[in-house]
Amino acid sequence: MAAEQAGQATPQGSRTRASSIDKSTIRGTDENISKKSKEAEGDKDYEKREKDESTAKEVSSSEQPEDGGFPDGGLRAWLVALGVGCGIAATFGFVNAWGVFQAYYEETMLPTTPPSTIAWIGSTQYALVFIPGLLCGRLFDMGYFKGPLVCASALLVAATFLVAECTEFWQLMLCQGLAVGFACGAIFGPQLGILPHWFKRKLGLAYGLTATGSSVGGALFPIATRNLIEQVGFKWTMRILGFILLFLLSICILTTERRLPPKKESGPFLSFQAFKKPAYTLYSAAAFVNFLGLYTVLTYIDISAQGTSVPENLSFYLLPIANAGSLVGRVAAGLLADKYGPLNVITPANVVAGIMTYAWPFAGGTAGYIVIAILYGMASGIFASLVAKPIVSMGEIKDVGARVGMAFTLLALGALAGPPISGAIQTATGSYKAVGYYAGTTIEVAVILLMLSRYYVLGGKLWGKC
Repeated sequence: MAAEQAGQATPQGSRTRASSIDKSTIRGTDENISKKSKEAEGDKDYEKREKDESTAKEVSSSEQPEDGGFPDGGLRAWLVALGVGCGIAATFGFVNAWGVFQAYYEETMLPTTPPSTIAWIGSTQYALVFIPGLLCGRLFDMGYFKGPLVCASALLVAATFLVAECTEFWQLMLCQGLAVGFACGAIFGPQLGILPHWFKRKLGLAYGLTATGSSVGGALFPIATRNLIEQVGFKWTMRILGFILLFLLSICILTTERRLPPKKESGPFLSFQAFKKPAYTLYSAAAFVNFLGLYTVLTYIDISAQGTSVPENLSFYLLPIANAGSLVGRVAAGLLADKYGPLNVITPANVVAGIMTYAWPFAGGTAGYIVIAILYGMASGIFASLVAKPIVSMGEIKDVGARVGMAFTLLALGALAGPPISGAIQTATGSYKAVGYYAGTTIEVAVILLMLSRYYVLGGKLWGKC
C-alpha cells in the first residue's frame, strides 16, 4: 500500500517538477527572447541614429561652400573685395595719376630738368609698386598681413604730406619716387594675394571688380590734382590727397583679412623651383617685356597732345579718359576670365594695346586722341587687372605670395626702365613717332611670350581654357 502510494506520488511529483521546470524554461526563454528583442531594437535604434548622423553630415557637407570651402561670395568675402578695391585705388590708382605730375613738373616746378629725367620719378613709383612684392609676398605666406599693411599705410600718407614740401628733383625722387612707391608696393602686393583666400570659381570676377579701384583712382586723382593746384596751390593739394588716401586705406585695413592658415614650411625668399615650369618662366618674361612699353602712353599722352590741334584744356583730360576706359576693360576682363581663362583674355587685349600704341603718335586731332585713349585704356586695363591671376594656377595656393612676388619683381624692372627709355627716345628724335614704334613693339613681343606660356599651360594643346 505504501509502495503504491509512493509510486503514485512519484509520477505526480515528477509532473509537478516538470511543470515547474517547464515554466522556468518558458520564463527564461521569454526573458531571452525579450532581451534579444530589446537588443535587436537597440541595434535598430543604433543603426537609425548612425543613419541620421550620416544624413546630417551629408546635409552639413552640402551646405558648405564649394571648391574646398572657398566662400566665393557672401557679405564677408565681398567686404574683403571692397577693402582690396580701396587699397588698389590708394596705391595703383594714385600711381596711375603720375602723368599729371609729369606735366606739372615739366611746366612749373622743374622747367629746366629734361623730361626723361623727371620720368625717373614716375618710373620708380611704377617699379616699386611691384618690387616689394618679393618681400611682402613671402611675409604674407608666413601669416604676416595686418602689421605690414598698417605700417605701409602710415608711410604712404606721411610721404604724400612730405611731397608738399618738396621743391627740387632729388627731394621729389626721395619722397614721391621712393617712399610713395615703396609704400604702395607693400600694400598692393598682399592685396592681390588675399583674394585667392576668399574666391576660387569667381576669382577672375573678384580681380576684375577690385581692379576698378585703379581705374577710379587713376581717373579721379588727376582731375582732383589739376583743379586743386589751380585753386589752393601745390602744397595744399598734396595735403588733401593725403587725407583722401588716409580714408581709403582705413577702409582697406578694417575689411581685409586672411582666411587660410599660413605656410608652415620655411625656406628662402627666392624659390627658383617655380621657374622650372616653362609656363611660369615665360609668363614672367612676358610681364617684364610688356611693361617696357605698356605705361608709355599713360605717361606721355597728355603732353604729346599739347603740340597738336587738341585744345590745351582737353589734353589734360586724356589721361583720366584712358583710366576711365580701363574701368570698362577691368570689369569685362573679370567676367570673361572666369568663363574663358585669364590668358585667353589677356593675350588678345595685349594685341590691341600694342596696335593703339603704334597709332598714338599719328592720332592728330581731338577725335583720334580720345578714341585711342579709350581703346588703349580698355586694353591695358585688362592686362593690369588680371596680371596675377594666371600665376595663381601655376602652383599651390600656399606659395602664391612668393610666386606673385618674384614675377612682380621682374615686371617692376620693365616698369622702371620703360618710361625713361621712351623719354630718352623722344629727346633724341624730337617726336613721339619713334617712341610709339619702340613701345608698341615691346608690347607685341610680350604677346608672343604670352602665347608660348599659354601653350605650356594647356600641355601642348592649341585650344582650351587657361
